[in-house]
Amino acid sequence: MRSSRLVAASLIGVVAAALAVSTAVPASALSAPAAPSAPAGPSVSSGSADPAHRRTLDLPAPRGRYATGVSTFRLVDDGRADPWVPGQTYRELMISVFYPAAHTAGRPPTAQFPAAVAAAVGPAVEGNNGLPAGLVDWAATRTHSVQDPATAPGRFPVVLYSPGGADSRDWNVSLVEDLASRGYVVVTIDHTGEAPATQFPDGHVVGNAAVWAAWNQADQDHTTLAFFTKLMQAREADTELVLDRLTSLPDRLTAGMDLDRIGMFGHSAGGFTTANMMAADPRIKAGADLDGTLEYTAKPDGTNLSQVALHGLDRPFLLVGSSGREASNVHGEPSWASFWQHQRGWKADVTLNDSEHVSFTDAEALLPQLADRVPAGTLATALGTGDPRRAVTANRALVSSFFDRFLKGCDNGLLDGGPSPYPITFER
Repeated sequence: MRSSRLVAASLIGVVAAALAVSTAVPASALSAPAAPSAPAGPSVSSGSADPAHRRTLDLPAPRGRYATGVSTFRLVDDGRADPWVPGQTYRELMISVFYPAAHTAGRPPTAQFPAAVAAAVGPAVEGNNGLPAGLVDWAATRTHSVQDPATAPGRFPVVLYSPGGADSRDWNVSLVEDLASRGYVVVTIDHTGEAPATQFPDGHVVGNAAVWAAWNQADQDHTTLAFFTKLMQAREADTELVLDRLTSLPDRLTAGMDLDRIGMFGHSAGGFTTANMMAADPRIKAGADLDGTLEYTAKPDGTNLSQVALHGLDRPFLLVGSSGREASNVHGEPSWASFWQHQRGWKADVTLNDSEHVSFTDAEALLPQLADRVPAGTLATALGTGDPRRAVTANRALVSSFFDRFLKGCDNGLLDGGPSPYPITFER
């Protein structure tokens, strides 16, 4: 399966065989908190690093005015069978809510990944990006958010985040935290069965072996269109569940949510999910797609365009594409070209210069910290040749400027396409 704009490479099963789907808690249970020309770096061994010398990587701090908090919840849909687990008569999800917080001083930040999730996500990230196994202690990275603090005074727009296919909801914390620090409630969604691991409040973990097996079968049977259709339908139903349950979250969160101002964005398949959800649900007022195709194929070629690619949307939508091996823009990506032609609402197509597909995830912030242990060419293949700090800053600026403009009515002019301090190009 292609590692690009519909399904991320982590579904290749680096850890799928090791993570069987655990017995779930009863469906009746309530939701619970819970640069290529640069000199090559030193050579690395393919074996696991000494656990005592594993690296701890640091996420960049948010730049907004607010401190941030995070709360996690299990959501259960008793009326929908799990699409990937035969016999499971309900669908369960995990979400994280990042939000502007008060009274966080002196409290420790949360881990980016629970230990059981880190044990699965880490090998997937390493395998997909050519990193030496065991070099990083993936359970040690901390966020800049504290657990369950009070919400800051005010009412804030709500933005949903859908990750790339086979990615964890926690693999874009840098971007999500930054948006929350600027005065947004950001809800991240794990599409259970896709991520290398999703851990639930009772401790059971669901991996992606079932989805990987379904993909293998579809590839053999030449039924990949049906597979991708099922994958996207499951994601859309997950997102609908989240939207419906926002009002059932604790009062300390709902009191700060302005549900008349809802946006959504996503990376890869999450960007596709965003576009499809906007076509289906008018509650979402604005959306952004970070390098995600809008068609049901492993290699976008225009043969299975989605309805949203064929008809566009009547609300604002931002396309942000990579420039590297499989560049996304309205001139070369067939589904984006069709969407651009038919889009009725506000639109922009921005390219992040010298980037690759994973440049819109936490890979851009974290992997460059291994430059003294990983060859420069390996990192350039994964991330492109741009300055990673400038890329992170650009991603944050684009997403926050877009939602500021269409959910807060505050336009800083960045998306008008004029001269910019960021490494971006506006496509015409």
